[in-house]
Amino acid sequence: MFSTNLQQGIETVPVIVGPVSYLLLAKPAKGVSKGFDLLNLLDSLLPVYRQVLTELEKAGAKWVQFDEPALVLDLEAHKLDAFQKAYQSLGANSTGIKLLVETYFADIPAEAYRVLVGLENVAAIGLDLVRGFSTLSLIREVGLPGDKLLFAGVVDGRNIWANDLTSSLSTLEDLEKTLGKGKVIPSTSCSLLHTAVDLKNETKLDAELKSWLAFAAQKVVEVVALANALDGKKNEDFFAASATAQASRRSSSRVHNEAVKKATYALHGLDHRRAVPVVVRLDEQQKHLKLPILPTTTIGSFPQTPELRRVRREVKSNKITEEEYVEAIKAEIARVVKLQEELDIDVLVHGEPERNDMVEYFGEQLQGFVFTVNGWVQSYGSRCVKPPIIYGDVSRPKAMTVEWSKYSQSLTARPMKGMLTGPVTILNWSFVRNDQPRSITCLQIALSIKDEVEDLEAGGIQVIQIDEAALREGLPLRKAEQAHYLDWAVHAFRITTSGVKDTTQIHTHMCYSNFNDIIHSIINMDADVITIENSRSDEKLLSVFKEGVTYAAGIGPGVYDIHSPRIPDTEEMADRIRKMLAVLESKVLWVNPDCGLKTRKYQEVVPALTHMVEAAKILRAELASTN
Repeated sequence: MFSTNLQQGIETVPVIVGPVSYLLLAKPAKGVSKGFDLLNLLDSLLPVYRQVLTELEKAGAKWVQFDEPALVLDLEAHKLDAFQKAYQSLGANSTGIKLLVETYFADIPAEAYRVLVGLENVAAIGLDLVRGFSTLSLIREVGLPGDKLLFAGVVDGRNIWANDLTSSLSTLEDLEKTLGKGKVIPSTSCSLLHTAVDLKNETKLDAELKSWLAFAAQKVVEVVALANALDGKKNEDFFAASATAQASRRSSSRVHNEAVKKATYALHGLDHRRAVPVVVRLDEQQKHLKLPILPTTTIGSFPQTPELRRVRREVKSNKITEEEYVEAIKAEIARVVKLQEELDIDVLVHGEPERNDMVEYFGEQLQGFVFTVNGWVQSYGSRCVKPPIIYGDVSRPKAMTVEWSKYSQSLTARPMKGMLTGPVTILNWSFVRNDQPRSITCLQIALSIKDEVEDLEAGGIQVIQIDEAALREGLPLRKAEQAHYLDWAVHAFRITTSGVKDTTQIHTHMCYSNFNDIIHSIINMDADVITIENSRSDEKLLSVFKEGVTYAAGIGPGVYDIHSPRIPDTEEMADRIRKMLAVLESKVLWVNPDCGLKTRKYQEVVPALTHMVEAAKILRAELASTN
């Protein structure tokens, strides 16, 4: 690819994950000793990196960028020593190629900064000055050796807001005064992989809102404008337009809702914990729900078939009427409810056929959100998502899920879960406004979800699930900042449930992460039941209970991995439940899959759920025989 670009007259900088971050962010293979230090592989890895550098140099590369995001972590001395060792080796290997080491997503610790600027064979360093709130002070205090350049990340690579060019230019000029003329290169804070591609592709956003935004293509223009301005060639019209847009956003009535601000401010200083302990609540709930031991449930979604996607697509394009759409969705809900009853699942879900995405569905119904037409970003692998944009104070104009939940409950005598996405997940899976703390925006979302929870309860829904799949995803990289995040994130969840009766059972669901190190915060959420991914992570979750953590609420570690087409048999699932019963009391254990079933096919789902229910019944019989 690099050679092709060069042949076309385009000089690019190859970007490679740095060798130390590559190892520090890797996971040992199965069977490797728990105490194995991955940095022991550095000596074997460096020759490969040296070979890559040699080939790039032969191809004509003048610069190579190594991304070392691990530099912003809390690193022990031997890990910092690994950076010195690695770049001494890599720099000595190349005579005509310059190395840029880039780090991002947080402040770089003082010790790591001193190591970074002291790397003799590194020609430039790149720092995130958007999320690196204290990094500027560190640069001023420690400085930069005379032969090094600073790639100053003043344009946000992780969000979609237009840059305040005047403020950024001031920062760059201040840095240049400290470090010297020509030593500061304006840059994005990180890769533009995390933003949408081009604002020009958005045909439905109004002009005012678009003036507040910058996607990847616009951010490149911003970087060039800042570089020219720093070089004395400032585009006054471009900077004036930027200042006008910034002023418009600050004063817009679309952004600011005084009633929401007042309600959010009133939350401060309150705990919002339910008055009755969870063990008492569970007893009261059981009197109403009358569930068997080891109750079975699913996480929420059922397969999104091509037919369902066609129906949603056609109602948006006015090819079918709203009435036809509603009837199609009701028919699918009835099908899912009937299937679950046939499978003998204890607590049912409606399958979420009306929902395109667990965040987008709610964002489309909340004030303060806007959606793009083509604002796709990579989620993982080949999967892309269109995150909503939170541009203003958040409120809920009307109920979002109540009618669908009431209809679903009318089809069965079994408990039907009302299904909601939690405030922290909505926040973490959106492009969030940057003109107020994320915690404030999260509290605003929490108040909206709280209203929905209470409307569901009033509508006769006795079990309500509030998914917080992305709770850990927002955890700051620096340990010193993690407690503050967990405090307000957990508080936001508790706000959503603080108004319900003791007899209303609150579930939450988490997946896609290692939760062992935040288990006490999860307990502090005070949910009645948590269903949590377990099988996909090789049952690592269970280890925390083996180490003595007591969990009094209901808990459902997943008994099979829904991300795989493989269908475990009944005995395999029964064995998983036995392992859970070795560390958890039977009265709190639930039986469920790892996650929602949206991405699977019915020919996979039906046998898997059949085996899951059979496994639960086997264990119920085993428990009954021993009592």
